[in-house]
Amino acid sequence: MATESALSPASAEPGVIDVTRLRVAIARLSRRLRRHEVAGLTPSQLAALTTVERSGPLRLGDLAAAEGIAPSTLTRVVTVLEEAGLVARRPDPSDARASTIAITDLGRQTMDQLRDEGTALLAQSLLLLSAEQRAALAAALPSLELLAEADSQARDR
Repeated sequence: MATESALSPASAEPGVIDVTRLRVAIARLSRRLRRHEVAGLTPSQLAALTTVERSGPLRLGDLAAAEGIAPSTLTRVVTVLEEAGLVARRPDPSDARASTIAITDLGRQTMDQLRDEGTALLAQSLLLLSAEQRAALAAALPSLELLAEADSQARDR
């Protein structure tokens, strides 16, 4: 298959993508961009807050399913976010016994600050690259966006 020959776990051939190096580079860059700790958020707390921002308000069970974690674990995560003022529990209008989690204004401001800091860090890092390397990265953006979108579409199925 032609596609398989263009992918390799470790290859120095021109035009062949070393998928191991690509995976490691993306993971390391992602960790660098998340390294800042606004409001002392853990990765699990940040992931839950991001999901609530994007998809909320959500019931706890729906948020646990979206995050792929046990409801008891999620309850602890949400409690910390609630105590920090980043999310609020509200009665579920369709079920008086249940509640939903919604992002607060402070939660939105925190997410905006995180995005701004990540963007600034990445912009500063891009200055380390040559003009040719930045052009190559710019040319790769549509492909990277396609890969990122394909991953989220696969999860949504």
